[in-house]
Amino acid sequence: MFRKIDFRFYRFYESSVRSFKESILKLLEEDPEAKLLDCGCGDGEFTLEFAKKIGTNKVYGIEIDKEAAEEAKRKGIKIYNGDLNKKLPLISSFVDVIIANQAIEHLYDTDTFVKEIYRILKPNGYVIVSTPNLASWHNIFALSVGRQPFPSDICSDPSIGKLFALSKRNSEPLSHLRIFTYYGLKELFENYGFKVRKIVGAGYYPFLGVVSKFLSHIDKKHSVYLTMKAMKNGSDKIVGEIEEVYLK
Repeated sequence: MFRKIDFRFYRFYESSVRSFKESILKLLEEDPEAKLLDCGCGDGEFTLEFAKKIGTNKVYGIEIDKEAAEEAKRKGIKIYNGDLNKKLPLISSFVDVIIANQAIEHLYDTDTFVKEIYRILKPNGYVIVSTPNLASWHNIFALSVGRQPFPSDICSDPSIGKLFALSKRNSEPLSHLRIFTYYGLKELFENYGFKVRKIVGAGYYPFLGVVSKFLSHIDKKHSVYLTMKAMKNGSDKIVGEIEEVYLK
């Protein structure tokens, strides 16, 4: 029975993943001169999709996994191999657009991360953050029966404490450390000077397709994923030179 449930849930999961990627693309603005930074860019596959939507070839990425970073570099992305919990290796007011797709939930120091992306964004630049929603109905249901919310990992095996999990991780974990609600995400960024322009929902369990898109649009606070666009205001000046720490 649980294998059947797991398979059905995987269908919903895949549908929601497609939806949050679409939500990011829709929030991007065309600007061939823009410098794009993808925080947690992985192998760069989606980074290049985002760059294509913007129309820019000025593409940077930060990735902690060295193998993934090397693959992204081979795709032509200027890569920093670094930790998003720490000071980012870019000068202030350097990039126009930052994307953090399914990254912020893995960080233990979200305060430093938000302050750093504010610092390196140019005035009137913007960040797009996409992350799981703690207040999604499937998480509320899990809590109501005494289980862990689905995106809330308590150890390296993500099935512990949950109704079921899509996979088991026995190697080095990439656990979800900070899970956000609509207001938690919004207020964190506002606390550090961002002006939140828009938050959209993606995915709405237990529905698929058009119904899921409609419900996540009208009830984003209970959608599976939250995607937020926030702008930096001000008139900071660029200081210094960019550090040459790209992968050799």
